[in-house]
Amino acid sequence: MSSRRVLKAAQAVREVVGMAIIADLKDPRIKDATVTMVEVSPDMRQAKVHVSVMGDETKQNLCIKGLQSSAGYLQSKIGNRIDTRYTPKIQFVLDKGIKNAMTVARILEEVLPKEEAAKEAAAAKEAEEGKEFADSSLGEAESPSQDAEAN
Repeated sequence: MSSRRVLKAAQAVREVVGMAIIADLKDPRIKDATVTMVEVSPDMRQAKVHVSVMGDETKQNLCIKGLQSSAGYLQSKIGNRIDTRYTPKIQFVLDKGIKNAMTVARILEEVLPKEEAAKEAAAAKEAEEGKEFADSSLGEAESPSQDAEAN
């Protein structure tokens, strides 16, 4: 379990790198990149920045190389933000979690419509049976009251 100090440093690194990618970096290789997570080592000398990049594999690799080339600039911005003895050395890692999640969602959509159609048919059948039951129970409810009036 990481200490609170390390977690706060990771959050600060994430904010600084994320904002710098959006606002400061002018490298044409760095497009459609999002910082998803940052892992800072316990001694706070290294930080792994997980980045998700939209596009094909060549675009993703090109973006990672662009980010690695701007690592020095980003480290100086981090050094200005956090006050520690050492500024973490940044390493960029391609995060494929979002891509995997989109693949799983697509596969589930292919499978679920078949199941949903069966569920909707079953729900419609139950609703119709429930309506018939309500109608029959209404008829039964009237008969005891009629018996009570007759006595």
